[in-house]
Amino acid sequence: MTSLTANPPALFTRPFLRHLGEMILAMLLGPLLIGPLWPYLVPADLLARADMAAATMATGMVVTMSVWMWHRGHGAGAIAEMAAAMYVPYLVLLVPWWLGLMAAEAVTVGGHLLMVPAMVLAMWHRAAEYTTHRPQPTRPGPWAAVLNRWPTAFALLVTADNLVDPRPLPAWTMLVLPLGYLLIGAVRRTLRPRRVLITQLVGLAAYLLLVLAATVTSGDTSLYLIGAGWLAHAGWDAWHHRRNAVVPRGYAEWCFVVDAVIGLSVIAFASLLQ
Repeated sequence: MTSLTANPPALFTRPFLRHLGEMILAMLLGPLLIGPLWPYLVPADLLARADMAAATMATGMVVTMSVWMWHRGHGAGAIAEMAAAMYVPYLVLLVPWWLGLMAAEAVTVGGHLLMVPAMVLAMWHRAAEYTTHRPQPTRPGPWAAVLNRWPTAFALLVTADNLVDPRPLPAWTMLVLPLGYLLIGAVRRTLRPRRVLITQLVGLAAYLLLVLAATVTSGDTSLYLIGAGWLAHAGWDAWHHRRNAVVPRGYAEWCFVVDAVIGLSVIAFASLLQ
């Protein structure tokens, strides 16, 4: 463990930011996965209190964040410190709420705002652990299969509404698909050699034409074009995932599931109109 020293490792390196981003995403899964369980475990009158709401919110985020940190090979000490960094902001704000000096809404909002700086401080305390690349450990069993497919699980969570309640999307939303690859490729500097950039620009041009076609048509035809555009991009994601090209493989996997679900839901919506 590396504590705060006179010459600490450089912070905000790519590994540091990647660790922080991964933990924030894992943390955000807590309310989605565990939040729906609290009404069955805690009486409604207690759950309405600011202190209980803060405790359940923080606990859900700590659980999913801890599982991810364990999966990434962090030790019990680092996990415990990160959990404390997520509880302490709420505890600090609950004191004035208990004294009647702060509104309940301020506790919820303030806890979220203070949590990320607290997490950064916890990471700073173990700077060497978060500023170096940590190979993902090999873990046998079903947990490994689930955690290794976390982009798919996250994609299914964010598209749950589309699965349950198919809905249409405007044609212009298809432009998000090729522009996302170009933006990520530019940031990661993976649009080289030139043929890679040309391929991405050809994809953008194809989607511009598809958006135009879906805009000038109407009714079922427009919806089928939009659905086909999202499904086609799922194939684009699969191709990039297989070759580990342009975008991170985790993003390509996540995007594949999202694009496929949205494309199928739009086509399902169109078929229901007939």
